Amino acid sequence: MIIGLIPARAGSKGVPKKNIKLLAGYPLIAYSIVASKLALKIDRTIVSTDSEEFAEIARRYGAEVPFIRPKEISQDRSDAIEYVKHVIEWFKTHETTQPEYLVLLCPPTPLRDPVLVDQSINKILQHDQATSLRSAKETQESPYKLFAIKDDYYEGLFPDDPRPEYYNLPRQAFPPVYHPNGYVDIIKTSTVTNTNTLNGSRILSFITPDVGEIDRPQDFEFVEFMLGKIKNPIHEYLVKNFPRQK
Repeated sequence: MIIGLIPARAGSKGVPKKNIKLLAGYPLIAYSIVASKLALKIDRTIVSTDSEEFAEIARRYGAEVPFIRPKEISQDRSDAIEYVKHVIEWFKTHETTQPEYLVLLCPPTPLRDPVLVDQSINKILQHDQATSLRSAKETQESPYKLFAIKDDYYEGLFPDDPRPEYYNLPRQAFPPVYHPNGYVDIIKTSTVTNTNTLNGSRILSFITPDVGEIDRPQDFEFVEFMLGKIKNPIHEYLVKNFPRQK
């Protein structure tokens, strides 16, 4: 069984109640719920939240909310593996069939394409040795060109690089690097159970477009601007099937 898992705690500090703040007329969480519902490979869509208010909104857009996440694992410093373990244990206690994969669709990355979500699932299904999958976007800023500061002096992050002043070389001299972007992450429940980690030692790559991530209030404006320039199947589905809120 493949579960679409959407984490949505209520205690966001940067943007209060960020996960239900309206983006182009719909709660941010609704975009992840619809992405999961439209992905053909996902069997069920479950929201893990510590808020009854969030749970009610999630159900309105078609998600299951079979439990309320305990407050003690919903704090600012709570590790993601805690709520993932909670979901796994809930299935063991309450259902006869256990999920093999949890497809993590975090609300701050709303402009997904369900086709790509399905492609990511197909990819991990074809790689038996993978312990997880993480999406990422290629970043233009290489860590080879960054500095740390020690005793008030800059020093490169790669002291074993044999090239003199390697940090002054052009970007093309360095290998491509990728930044995880929350578009889609796939967790194998066996990895969590057997290694007590989310990702394990063999993290399968999945490169996606840069569609914008929401961390600050101004990010909502930027993503709404993007929606005015590009078509997104999630937003189009919401407009067609749910009333726009103000």
